Amino acid sequence: MLRIALICLSLASAVPAHAQEVRVFAALSLKNALDEVASTWTAGKTRISYAASPALARQIEAGAPADIFISADLDWMDYVAGKNLIKPATRTNLFGNRLVLVAPAGTSFTVKLERGVDLLKQLGDGRLAMANVDAVPAGKYGKAALEHLGTWSALASRIAQAENVRAALLLVARGEAPLGIVYSTDAAAEPKVRIVGTFPEDSHPRIVYPAAAIAQSSNPAAEPFLAFLRGSDARRLFERHGFTPASE
Repeated sequence: MLRIALICLSLASAVPAHAQEVRVFAALSLKNALDEVASTWTAGKTRISYAASPALARQIEAGAPADIFISADLDWMDYVAGKNLIKPATRTNLFGNRLVLVAPAGTSFTVKLERGVDLLKQLGDGRLAMANVDAVPAGKYGKAALEHLGTWSALASRIAQAENVRAALLLVARGEAPLGIVYSTDAAAEPKVRIVGTFPEDSHPRIVYPAAAIAQSSNPAAEPFLAFLRGSDARRLFERHGFTPASE
């Protein structure tokens, strides 16, 4: 019996560590791309929870079980890092994105997003859909861009703030808002909207998606999955969905 027990123990220890499911908390704007990327990871399985970055950061702070956090901006990763909730050595910037103005697919106008641009004409009696401008990265980037262009004060009372960037996108896709500010990757994933303008990259903080392993995680598969996300195969898939290199 002892010999059998030792054999079983030996077999158990031979099971690859990366067979454990990796629990990923990821910004909602990553969903289409990250779902595809994760499906190509042959070393194990993943369980991905999507939400706005501040909601995920606060869940991690509250002790939610997660192995990896991928934020849509540096601020929320800095927030969890400041509370010692990540493993600093694992932190990495994965990729970037672009900020765009979208309208329902049936529209034909374009907007040159430059200083002094007047968006009230295109808005008419409607509102500009944005993610929460005080907390959600896409909303913060959007507000910064409008301030840079000198049009925030004229639009501040005409904003339809949504819980996250995909909710803002949906308002435009449904025709409930004539314009919205989202990431270019969100616009590409929704056939019911079209990009009518792209914000200059210097009009807002650089869009960066940082990732890190969670400090409380003991999952041996977490860091191999992070390494996979940094690899060339994953990078090609992310770029196919419109994400840009982190260095841009």
